[in-house]
Parts: sequence; C-alpha cells; structure tokens
Amino acid sequence: LCGWYQFIVLRTVSIIGAQSRPARRCDMAESGSSAEFSSSLTSSSLPPPRTRIFKIIVIGDSGVGKTCLTYRFCAGKFPEKTEATIGVDFRERLVEIDGENIKIQLWDTAGQERFRKSMVQHYYRNVHAVVFVYDITNAASFHSLPAWIEECKQHALGTEVPRILVGNKCDLQDSVQVNTDLAQQFADAHSMPLFETSAKNPNSQGDRNYGNSDHVEAIFMTVAHKLKSQKPLVLSQPPEPVVSSCWTHMSTSLQDC
Repeated sequence: LCGWYQFIVLRTVSIIGAQSRPARRCDMAESGSSAEFSSSLTSSSLPPPRTRIFKIIVIGDSGVGKTCLTYRFCAGKFPEKTEATIGVDFRERLVEIDGENIKIQLWDTAGQERFRKSMVQHYYRNVHAVVFVYDITNAASFHSLPAWIEECKQHALGTEVPRILVGNKCDLQDSVQVNTDLAQQFADAHSMPLFETSAKNPNSQGDRNYGNSDHVEAIFMTVAHKLKSQKPLVLSQPPEPVVSSCWTHMSTSLQDC
C-alpha cells in the first residue's frame, strides 16, 4: 500500500509539473508581447521635433518697400503688384539652421497712422526682433526713424530686442538722398547694424555691402542666426555680418550666407 501511495503521489506531482510548465512559458510570451507593445506605444507617442518660431516685425514709413522685402524673402521674388498695406501683412517661411527647423514670421505693418491704430497692440506682442526700413531715395523716411524707435520703446521693445536698419531701393543710385555714411552714423548711435539693399534687384551693383548673393535673403537669415544664438540648444556659432561692429560674435561673413 505504501508503494502504491508513493507511486500515486509521484505521478500526481509529475502531472502537475507537466501542466504548470507550459503555463509559465505562456506567461513569458505574454510578458514579451506586452513589452513590445509598451515599447511601440512609447516610440509612437513621442512628439515630433519642435519648430521654434521667431516673430520679426518690419516697420517704417509707407512706401519704403517693407512689403516687397518680406515678399522677396518668403516667396523668393519681387511682387508684380503692390498696394499700401492696410493693417498688418503677415508672411512666414520655414528654414533650417544648424539642423534645426526655424519658422520665421515677418509682420509688415501699415506705415500710415490711420491704418495702424487698431492693430498696434497685437503687432508688438511677443516680438523677437525689429527691422527698421527706410528708402535711400526719400530723406523723409530716414528722418522718421527716431519716431519709429520711440514707438518700439513705448511697447517695451528696448535695445535688448535685436534690431537692424535696412536702407532699401539701392538699385536707384541716381536718386539717392541718404548716403551710407549718414545712415551708418545713425545705426551706430542706436547700436544697430546697417544693411543697404534692393528688394527689386537684390544683386544690383548699388548694394555695396555684399558680393553676388541674394542680399535680402542674407539680411533676414542674419537676424534668424542672431535670435537662435540667444536661445538654448545652440548647435554651432552663426555667421558674422560684415556691415558694422554690432553682433561681432558671429563667425563668418555674409558672403557665405
């Protein structure tokens, strides 16, 4: 009886063990499947690479070519027809700087006071940089610059916000009313680099600051490099403008832009 009892006990243990082993293998398979699902879920739920947005406002008197400059940079060509901006004209372009996607938003506001009043507060909100534009063939547009600078100050945009000065319509050399030396003195007095260019013909001989490159492209890309250098996660040093002593920490000249 003892032998039979021992046989039954051993047989029962053997059967129980045989039944339990597949269950353990099943548990392991389920565990692996769960891990794969968790890994897949984690990788698919990762957010896409973040695109930073730089808001740049372009200001100056009516008719100086603000719309043409922003259109040239964003569309790569001179607009066939232009009309006076009413309110705010908004354009944007996605660029890549040091492997990072940057969205450049250009806000072009009306130069005429009667079109500006309702939009001014929204226009100056969350601005990263300011581009002051004057017409080198119109002395009045140059003499209006202090008023535009004062308006920026009234909306809390001081010298800590990067600013540049652009003299437009360099293709009209026979009609120049604001010479480069005078403009450079003004730019230096307000800690701004000076650029002279033409939205209509950015490769014209009248643009003496650069070689045979698209100068409008170089101007706005210089601002973007400047803004990126002030933000975290900078991958490398941006290029150095050659127009003035401002922003001397950049590493290469605009001819390489």
